[in-house]
Amino acid sequence: MSPSPHRVVVLAIPPVIGYDLTIPPQVLGEAHDADGHPLYDVAVVTLDGGPVEATRGYAIAPSAGPEALARAQTVIVPGTQVPGPRRDGRIGDDLRAALASVPAGARWVSICTGAFVLAAAGILDGHRATTHWKYADDFRRLYPDVAVDEDVLFTDDGRVLTSAGLSAGIDLCLHLVRTDHGTAVANAVARHMVVPPWRDGGQAQFIERHVPRRVDETTSDVRAWAQAHLDQPLDVATLARHASMSVRTFTRRFRDETGQSPGAWVTQQRIRHAQHLLEATDLTVDDVAARAGMGTAASLRQHLRASVGVSPSAYRRTFRGAPDAGRVRSR
Repeated sequence: MSPSPHRVVVLAIPPVIGYDLTIPPQVLGEAHDADGHPLYDVAVVTLDGGPVEATRGYAIAPSAGPEALARAQTVIVPGTQVPGPRRDGRIGDDLRAALASVPAGARWVSICTGAFVLAAAGILDGHRATTHWKYADDFRRLYPDVAVDEDVLFTDDGRVLTSAGLSAGIDLCLHLVRTDHGTAVANAVARHMVVPPWRDGGQAQFIERHVPRRVDETTSDVRAWAQAHLDQPLDVATLARHASMSVRTFTRRFRDETGQSPGAWVTQQRIRHAQHLLEATDLTVDDVAARAGMGTAASLRQHLRASVGVSPSAYRRTFRGAPDAGRVRSR
């Protein structure tokens, strides 16, 4: 018998960002197990049970009443222009009561400016969080107890997760699927949605810059080359040489384009490749470490534990699954 789907409640707070609101039902609703059973039960609720006003001139009807919050295992707050949390750091009594009805062990997630709501409720205090880069300074001013990082696409602080602006909500929801059910399922969802399963870098690459860069001055070709040679030494000097740039210029442009240092990016790619090999092959941990460029099994264990909190063997046991587990049902 298939286990019950994970209960997700999307709380729409007017005026809601309609685009943000549609992301969790679409992404999480596409995640299925090997037998085609849904892995998430996603409900959209409002504070009063009625339609919610969106910012672009239309309304959205909820699929469940606010009482669903009391049964939620994950609560997602999409972007909103609600005045209190956005302007003066305060939260209304009705919203506070709704959030208080959520079970103590639930996971909290925000998309875009939904982070203002979680911060106003005190849920983000002491946590690292992000929001739309355009409103990061406002967020920092209103909520000094939250460590805001506007350069990333999303943050994962365990029970509390936040995404950057708008489409970064897709990245975060795919991350939820990946964390809960492995890369194969997340990749299948991404294929169905025709989006990359993981975008490199963070919001830094989307912040407006006044001087456009010539195509031949980017580091994209070097990144593609590095991904095909992860088992080889990939220090900054090697990458810069392949880009025909000085180390200093290459490092600066790499960070501008991806929001990461070259070393951090390479490590991220190697961890991701190692996760794929652990899921999709019978290679030993030593062989996975070698092919991913980690060098030794001990190094792989250290990096994987720091990234996802488990050893390679535990990761493989959790996410190996059946061969068809990552396929999206045909329609």
